[in-house]
Amino acid sequence: MENTETKAITMPRIGDKAPAFRAMTTQGIINFPKDFSGKWKILFSHPADFTPVCTTEFMTFTHRAKEFEALNCQLIGLSIDALHSHIAWLRDIQHLEFNGMKNLDVTFPLIEDISMEVAQLYGMIHPNENSTSAVRAVFFIDPDDIIRTILYYPASLGRNFDEILRILKGLQVASEFGVALPADWKPGKDVIVPPPSTCPDAKKRMTSKQEGMTCHDWYLCTKPLSEKEIDKKLNK
Repeated sequence: MENTETKAITMPRIGDKAPAFRAMTTQGIINFPKDFSGKWKILFSHPADFTPVCTTEFMTFTHRAKEFEALNCQLIGLSIDALHSHIAWLRDIQHLEFNGMKNLDVTFPLIEDISMEVAQLYGMIHPNENSTSAVRAVFFIDPDDIIRTILYYPASLGRNFDEILRILKGLQVASEFGVALPADWKPGKDVIVPPPSTCPDAKKRMTSKQEGMTCHDWYLCTKPLSEKEIDKKLNK
């Protein structure tokens, strides 16, 4: 009788330690996440080299690389194509122009993952979408190598880079300033003050005005946090 049992793979989740691996990339061998400890890391996958959507994404990542660098963030790409294919594609990108972007040199690592070991380790292969290429996964990993956010996009939809940068900066703001961020928050907008943990503190919050804080109810209070304050603390 044929054995149809398949090996279960547990996908990483928010709060997990980033799974470790050693891999060849377009920038040489890396030991992830060890080589980038102390930095924020964005590990992202794409379906294939020499594809139109992926090309626009790599051009955009490269065009905006300094914004990620300013936030102490290392970019690492992955697909299951071969290393020589990666190199040929990245060299081809240098000669393309799209949306005003041109003369771009992709200097962040692009992982060769023909075996799909890393893609499987990070749950980047979604068989009902495609069993032989990765979806557009994005893992935000903090300086302590903890996964903080995960995004998945289908092959047909390019990523929103304003949102990727907003998430990265938002995670850093929440950690550095001890606040939470409301819906549609952008740097410079009001942030949420942690709610009180006792009844007396809740009463005090609603009966005594605290300078610089606006309370909509005992559990929902906001305060200003300027973009200048954020940049001063994050862009060390």
